[in-house]
Amino acid sequence: MTTISTLFLLAGLLLFISVLASTVSARLGLPLLLLFLIVGMLAGEEGPGGIMFSDFFTANLIGQLALAVILLDGGLRTRTENFRVALKPAAVLATWGVIGTAALLGVFATWALDVDWRLGLLLAAIVGSTDAAAVFALLRNSGVRLNERVKSTLEIESGANDPMAILLVTVMVEILLFPERASAGGFAWLLLKQAGLGLAFGFAGGWVMAQLLRRMNLAEGLYALLILSGGLLVFGAANLLDGSGFLAVYVAGIVVGNRRSHATEHVLRVMDGLAWLAQAGMFVVLGLLVTPSHLAEYTWEALAMALFLMLVARPVAVAIGLWPFRYTRNEVAFVSWVGLRGAVPVVLAIFPVVMGVPNSQLLFDVAFSVVLLSLLVQGATIPAAARLLKVELPPTDEPRDRREVWVGEEAALPMFEYRVTAGSAAEGRHPDDLASEFIHAEVRCIALVRSGKLLEMKADLRLRPGDSAWFIAPESAAEPLARIFGGATLDLGRNTRFFGEFVVAPDCLAGDLATAYGFTLLPGEVTLPLAEVLVARLGRPAVVGDRVQIGGFVLVVREMGAAGRIGSVGLKCPLVGIAPDKR
Repeated sequence: MTTISTLFLLAGLLLFISVLASTVSARLGLPLLLLFLIVGMLAGEEGPGGIMFSDFFTANLIGQLALAVILLDGGLRTRTENFRVALKPAAVLATWGVIGTAALLGVFATWALDVDWRLGLLLAAIVGSTDAAAVFALLRNSGVRLNERVKSTLEIESGANDPMAILLVTVMVEILLFPERASAGGFAWLLLKQAGLGLAFGFAGGWVMAQLLRRMNLAEGLYALLILSGGLLVFGAANLLDGSGFLAVYVAGIVVGNRRSHATEHVLRVMDGLAWLAQAGMFVVLGLLVTPSHLAEYTWEALAMALFLMLVARPVAVAIGLWPFRYTRNEVAFVSWVGLRGAVPVVLAIFPVVMGVPNSQLLFDVAFSVVLLSLLVQGATIPAAARLLKVELPPTDEPRDRREVWVGEEAALPMFEYRVTAGSAAEGRHPDDLASEFIHAEVRCIALVRSGKLLEMKADLRLRPGDSAWFIAPESAAEPLARIFGGATLDLGRNTRFFGEFVVAPDCLAGDLATAYGFTLLPGEVTLPLAEVLVARLGRPAVVGDRVQIGGFVLVVREMGAAGRIGSVGLKCPLVGIAPDKR
């Protein structure tokens, strides 16, 4: 009993310290996942904690369970609208990207570590895929607003590239241990089986869970447990039949998350906490597993591999993979840089150790070092890289909070909270007066909170700075309302520099705009709507921030509407004596 209590005490203490360390993460500019790893290493056998832990089997079990939870949560938050701009390129990166990166890095690892080529390729396969846990966490907590094409590409790639990474690791382990059984046909069949069963179980399991969410009436806290248990069922079933459990649970999350119901908000709120618990627990355990002195033995080799991976192997594979999709050079560079390594390579590095591959401890130590360097260098520089490569969008006016009140199985009322800013257009006005400005949308103020107290909506009520107002409104009114309440909170100059001085309707004739501003169009573009000219010149689905230069003028996609249509266009005029914008 004392041993069990001590175990619970240590587990709780480590997680407690890890969560408290999150407050230090933003101040130091370090990724939170890296701090979890450091906490585990400090608690390990060579740290102040002195905990002896070398159970690779248990670490593998915890790692796979945690990754299943993280991928399920990532799928729940992935909108199918993202597939419009990123499904094909992300699929290429999830397959060719892993193969190309592993091939280039494998050749380098064989030379740098002076090992058998099979061992070099195995090491490259282990660290060849991006990590969903790291990508989801760092992109969503970096404070950077990326354009939809880049963000969706990175998230879908990281959630879908695990089958290829697992296949490559399995293939190389089999070549090392059982070379007589290795065959190209067998490997091709294994890949098809992994991806096919993963997709099948994911879609089927997700559909069943979505139907259960709609039709069952449970206590609020049980909806998330239903989805979590269903996700683990899908994960385990796919793995038992040699399918990709990681792909299955990610796809199941996408299906459930995009079939919204009255229980969806409860599920997302609880799953957010469970995903953080999974990430913290997994990285702490992986930190416990490593021995820092072993890492020090291969410092220079790991550093060389990490640099080659970040600066050569990943960029070359990404550039070739994205070439047909007409990404800009800056977008390709950013996708290359944010090829974050995290828990997946460490979990994959455990496989050879458990299987008894010769020199597998070397693989584990080098892979762990590469992950540490990736989180430290790439993870900590995401905001700077986004600004340098100009893939960051200006901040938008947003509600302070948003909720949904479900009034039917498929009917919900969106609710938004806004805080009155001093000097804003909302100050000194009645909430109903603000709502009346939205002629074509049903907007109503349902609550006003001042100094923590709910106020009665009397006729002489006037908004003051610091008041919180709750509105029921359609999504289309959320941003305009935020502008009324926000005052001068945004850098309007920055927005103008990015989107241009004027806003143009996307359905206006391009020829009329060209005549008004004096620029020349291509033959056949004069009679087309401006939106069609933009899409034709881009050669890909448009997203906010896309720009097309015509003479000295720059047309910028300012907003996107329904069904992937351009909602509004910004126009940047050339300044005398200043070169035109070529971004």
